[in-house]
Amino acid sequence: MTDHVLVRRAALIFGAALLGAYFLLASISQMPLNPIKLKFYDPVNAITQPYLAQNWMLFAPNPLSDDRGILARAKCSDGRVTDFYNVTRPYVEREQGDRFFPSRTNRLVSGTISQLDTGDPILERLRSSEKEKKKPVMPLLPQEKTSRSDAENFLARFSLKQLSGVCTGGPAEVQVRVYVHELPPWSERKIPSATGKTNVQDLEWKEAETLG
Repeated sequence: MTDHVLVRRAALIFGAALLGAYFLLASISQMPLNPIKLKFYDPVNAITQPYLAQNWMLFAPNPLSDDRGILARAKCSDGRVTDFYNVTRPYVEREQGDRFFPSRTNRLVSGTISQLDTGDPILERLRSSEKEKKKPVMPLLPQEKTSRSDAENFLARFSLKQLSGVCTGGPAEVQVRVYVHELPPWSERKIPSATGKTNVQDLEWKEAETLG
């Protein structure tokens, strides 16, 4: 048996071992909660995260129906207010340019935007029903207010970091503008004029000192 054949077999065995280990880790991470998963969760998670994480997005149970992101502007210590800067776009372009190991920074923004208006599902349905019936809408619960406040502060801190160089000495305040562009429905995919609808929400100004 030649050295070439031995090397080839060794490479195949090594590759098969890696593939088998990968499928084993993936199986443990996706299996229902049980004693085995609880015992090996930490070491499996340490290996699979962040680039080998498994999920069911391949089957697209909830395909994307909107494009969301944030703009931000700063107020300098001299009172000057900058134009709005697209905070999200640079990370989207960077992710699109790296298909193998894309940055997940943009997911922090999109996930936090969802947190702004995501409350208890039962209460959300109740509020929707109250709006349809033109009745007074139930106010947010304390935990919902806390969740929204945390989301606003995170987006403001994230934006403040991107705008650190627009003012001498750094911005004194920052304001975030959230946009959600609802994509046209699938039935209108062949209509060139179908552009969808864009909802914009301006958050309150946040002082840089309070954001840490």
